Amino acid sequence: MKRIGVLISGGGTNLQALIDKQGTVIKSGKIVCVCSNSASAYGLERAKKSGIPTRVIRKNADCGGDAEEFSRRICEYMKEMQVDIIVLAGFMAIFSGELLREYSNRIINIHPSLIPSFCGKGMYGLKVHEAALGYGVKVTGATVHLVNEVVDGGRILLQKAVNVQDGDTPETLQRRVMEEAEWIILPQAVEMVCSQ
Repeated sequence: MKRIGVLISGGGTNLQALIDKQGTVIKSGKIVCVCSNSASAYGLERAKKSGIPTRVIRKNADCGGDAEEFSRRICEYMKEMQVDIIVLAGFMAIFSGELLREYSNRIINIHPSLIPSFCGKGMYGLKVHEAALGYGVKVTGATVHLVNEVVDGGRILLQKAVNVQDGDTPETLQRRVMEEAEWIILPQAVEMVCSQ
């Protein structure tokens, strides 16, 4: 049974999807800790309600804005919790250094578009859906990929398409991409990696 560490920044809806799929979709792994870079992230409450240990590590407040130190501290916590696989579930920070080296090919991210569209530096959250609508695409979706030193540049594990509807706003599109794609393929990809 692989030990999973989840990194979050906000509401934790993808974290909840992972918690809900433990034992059904995710059979080869178990969430053993959740780490947030925001003390006010509601995802921390979701973790606590499920009895999952949590920690807050903030780049600016705890690491003096130092990206290497931020990476090192997260890596230290993951090792302390004996984590095998790291899942970025709405983690709004980019890291490098020690964490990427120690967990090479063992960090999974979910991105709310069909990579290579609407991805890369600065493309996160509602900005992705604003860009998709601004471009006029008829199909968008979500991608689960491995994390490397290139933002959204790691090997793609799974993708799922979602139709854009007339009258969509960035908010309605975001919600539908989460419900129809992210919450389905993220647990599936986690099981794929854990079962290898």
